[in-house]
Amino acid sequence: MNKKEYKTSELIKRFLPYFKPYYKTLIMDLFCAALTTVCEIVLPLIIRQITNTALQDVALLSVKMIAGLGFLYFALRIIDSVANFYMADVGHVMGAKIETDMRRAAYAHLQKLSNTYFNNTKVGQIMGRITNDLFDVTEFAHHCPEELFIAIIKIIISFAILAKIHLPLTVMVFVFVPIMTVVCRILNKRMRAAFGKQRHQIGELNAKIEDSLLGQKVVKAFANEDIENAKFEEGNQEFLKIKTETYWVMGIFSTSTRVFDGLMNLVVILGGGYFLMKGRILPGDMVAYVMYVSTLIATIRKIIEFAEQFQRGMTGIERFLQIMDADIEIFDEPDAIELHNPKGEICFENVSFEYPDDHNKVFQNLNLTIHAGEKLAIVGPSGGGKTTLCNMIPRFYDVTAGSITLDGNSIKNFTLKSLRRNIGVVQQDVYLFSGTVYENIAYGKPGASYEEVMEAAKKAGADEFIQGLKEGYDTYVGERGVKLSGGQKQRISIARVFLKNPPIIILDEATSALDNESEFAVARSLQELAKGRTTLTIAHRLSSIRNSDRILVLTDEGIVEEGNHDTLMEQKGIYYQFYRMANEIK
Repeated sequence: MNKKEYKTSELIKRFLPYFKPYYKTLIMDLFCAALTTVCEIVLPLIIRQITNTALQDVALLSVKMIAGLGFLYFALRIIDSVANFYMADVGHVMGAKIETDMRRAAYAHLQKLSNTYFNNTKVGQIMGRITNDLFDVTEFAHHCPEELFIAIIKIIISFAILAKIHLPLTVMVFVFVPIMTVVCRILNKRMRAAFGKQRHQIGELNAKIEDSLLGQKVVKAFANEDIENAKFEEGNQEFLKIKTETYWVMGIFSTSTRVFDGLMNLVVILGGGYFLMKGRILPGDMVAYVMYVSTLIATIRKIIEFAEQFQRGMTGIERFLQIMDADIEIFDEPDAIELHNPKGEICFENVSFEYPDDHNKVFQNLNLTIHAGEKLAIVGPSGGGKTTLCNMIPRFYDVTAGSITLDGNSIKNFTLKSLRRNIGVVQQDVYLFSGTVYENIAYGKPGASYEEVMEAAKKAGADEFIQGLKEGYDTYVGERGVKLSGGQKQRISIARVFLKNPPIIILDEATSALDNESEFAVARSLQELAKGRTTLTIAHRLSSIRNSDRILVLTDEGIVEEGNHDTLMEQKGIYYQFYRMANEIK
């Protein structure tokens, strides 16, 4: 996971383009914010007018004047209400749309990231970043420009009016503003760090919960509920500790603002009282002054209180950008073309590979040609690179050196989507999505009809058991297919590939985890699937590959043996030893 830290200015700069589709709404929202601000600022002027007129001569106050001022204020309140409704409704929806756009962008970017990224990143952390972390962006996107705009208007207009009423007193009050700004900036940094730690711990907690719940069968099998509870409690207490630190910083922040509020009001009481006593300020002006200072203090307090929301938004944006800035290691070349109807001849030419995260070397100058339509089997000890070799063909990983060609063209010359569309993969660890049997098979060909799905299931030997399920093809399989047996899940995954109908098939230990009966049924389905296709089979159960056109023995030294079953048995090498051990185990 990218842990890069960003400056606030950079975060804002990267965030601003998300306003572009909604700039008209933003302009209207700021216009409404200006209207509400004007409505609020006019009230002290009305009170000042009435007070000074009454003190000058009560007879000067007339029904017409009071009614006129009352009507003006009533009209302003109507405008204020309409403007406020727009801000609360349309403004918030704008924020929600921006949040939605960002989540869409993050999810789309995640789809482009390589296996290496997901191997090193907890799913709980990713989930937190594209859900919880973006919730605060809605409020931030709406309130940040709005509150900032309102604050600027209020501070400028308040300062202008207060300075006109009494400049020395205004200077005495505003001297606290830069001091407050410095204090707030220091505390804001601490709040940002606290919120960042809080969000990270939420992700860790989510990851632990997910890990425990997905492995709940193992937990129960080993009666380790107490251990899981202890692990959860450790993370839960750590989260409480971080939240406690966060609230301490927020408490200091809130207290400091109240202290400055009190000091500013004290200046108004002492300074204003003194100037009033000396006759250097009129009573009506003093009333208006107090009201404007109250408005100013309320504005500053709101800005400071908004700082919490601001920092939450900044934290959410930062964690969002850490996803967006994760490198896309495997991508389409600028001149990549679509792959159509390949014959299926695959060549490894001086291929070297090491994992990008730990630089563990797997291959060095590997050369291999797989002929179109050939059934190639790969065997060897664990860690020899069998799965890695197959994963490089659909570019789940890219070669470190050398090249892989398909029908004479580098696989990098083809778009990823078209390359992978022509390759079918059946893995040992079958992944079924939460949904129905039909939906899981149809995943091989989105939009496939029931007839197409049923035909694929028949070819995979799955139709009979599916028809026996309570709701047939509409049966809910549960999360990760937990309601089905291993053999049933495997046959559904094979049906999925049948429906996809690719010219190249990769079978990655597709039967090693099955019982004998299921293995026989699945093996029969795989034989049907392999007909007329280039097929790579990784197998530990050597009985399943006896009829392969060619068998490779792959170790950490590369390809050490090659030939069909009979040839390798005659050589009495590694394959011969594997085969004898397999028969002895039986």
